[in-house]
Amino acid sequence: MAARLFIGRRTLWRLEKGDPTVAMGTLASAAYVLQLQDRLARLAAPAEDTLGLQLDEARLPQRIRRKSP
Repeated sequence: MAARLFIGRRTLWRLEKGDPTVAMGTLASAAYVLQLQDRLARLAAPAEDTLGLQLDEARLPQRIRRKSP
């Protein structure tokens, strides 16, 4: 797996352990090799982020007033 990703064994070990210092590109390459790229795409999809959508909706103004001419 490390050879297919062009990384060292230590980096692969860190990736498997969830080390946050591993490059995002390495994670994306690993997802592609494991045919999990669709999961990675859904992870970054705004439409799939229900919590983010709820927070955005809560920030909307409750009432919109027209400006006086």
